[in-house]
Amino acid sequence: MLVGCHVSISGSIDKAVDNAVERKCSAFQIFTRNPRGWHAKELTDPDVKNFKEKLSANKIDRFATCAHMPYLPNLSSPKEDGFEKSVSSLIGEVERCGKLGIPYLVTHLGSHLGTGEEAGIKRLVKGLTKAGQVKNDVMILLENTAGQKNSVGSDFAQLGEIFRQLKPEKKFGICLDTCHAFVSGYDLRTEKNVKETFKEFEKHVGMENLKILHLNDAKGEIGCNLDRHYHIGLGSIGKEGMTAVIKFISKKKIPIILETPIDDTRDDFENVKIVKELA
Repeated sequence: MLVGCHVSISGSIDKAVDNAVERKCSAFQIFTRNPRGWHAKELTDPDVKNFKEKLSANKIDRFATCAHMPYLPNLSSPKEDGFEKSVSSLIGEVERCGKLGIPYLVTHLGSHLGTGEEAGIKRLVKGLTKAGQVKNDVMILLENTAGQKNSVGSDFAQLGEIFRQLKPEKKFGICLDTCHAFVSGYDLRTEKNVKETFKEFEKHVGMENLKILHLNDAKGEIGCNLDRHYHIGLGSIGKEGMTAVIKFISKKKIPIILETPIDDTRDDFENVKIVKELA
């Protein structure tokens, strides 16, 4: 079973591996740089060497690691300067992941800012296609959204439609977030509903394209479009649904990454432990 959480790179990027090991992770996700700004500090040769060596020494499969795009880029933006900066940021992250040997980069699909889904998707496909030209083996993973106002890609049919427009195919895959799926209307509360939801996903997107699962319970109710993650089994999806998802995904050997909160109720250590128990 490949399971872990998003870990900090504070201090130096190789510290992410230490943090993952400390939490007993066999998979993990990072930001390769400060996620709240546009500027990215250059990766030095020692940074890259230390990261790779620690990963190898701790026997964590690199195909169970991924990076996540920073918060500011909006690949569906109608604002020309914002769109160009977003695409440049995506290209930069694909290159950084290539240096680190991280095979997957998860990206949000952005907001069309009221200009309509069709126009937003057109820009999104243009930006992703441009980043897909980077010559390395990093795969860009499209993450389904929670269905917030002006967003694209919460509906599996639309996500599949976006995905099929991307070339070259080997440069793109999918990251499915359980909280986002649930709050956009896909029921994951029972084993039966989990099977039906993944049947829908298979029909429109294809299970073979799912490379990473973001396992998060939801603070909001089904169909509310509220992007608030919660502790595994304690949210609106609940223990039965989370258990069914974990078992289904584990059988397919897809890495499971938690992005759950850290608060007085639980921390990362506890949530990772709970997932292993539910499996």
